Amino acid sequence: MDDTDQALIRALRHDARASLSALSDQLGVSRTTVRARIERLQRQGDIIGFSVVLKGDVAQDPVRGLMMIAVEGRGAERIQRQLTGLTEVRAVHNTNGRWDMIIEIGTATLEDLDRALAAIRRLEGVVSSETNLLLSTRKSGR
Repeated sequence: MDDTDQALIRALRHDARASLSALSDQLGVSRTTVRARIERLQRQGDIIGFSVVLKGDVAQDPVRGLMMIAVEGRGAERIQRQLTGLTEVRAVHNTNGRWDMIIEIGTATLEDLDRALAAIRRLEGVVSSETNLLLSTRKSGR
């Protein structure tokens, strides 16, 4: 992927509905070049799709947080299964470093978030946690 491809991807991330003409003006290349590059990036699997983020998608969970947890021993798979069964859990990410997992949580109220956090802390094998509230989101991949 060259500099022009990377600039094209940045432009599409900013506005995936931009016209070929607008993209060609922005990048300083022809419309044909823009179209060919987009088609090539899709064929290669670098671009796998385009999406729309609706206001309702973001407003669905007025209270959102990231919970980092440390897991004792080899219980990570079991804990992951339990986490994915909780309705408040939006995503579970395995990670390295101090925390074994990062959990995205979304609820309607702070009280609901508190209950979800307490339930997660009670899971056998969760030895420590830290939670941060998400105050705003500038960009979402969803």
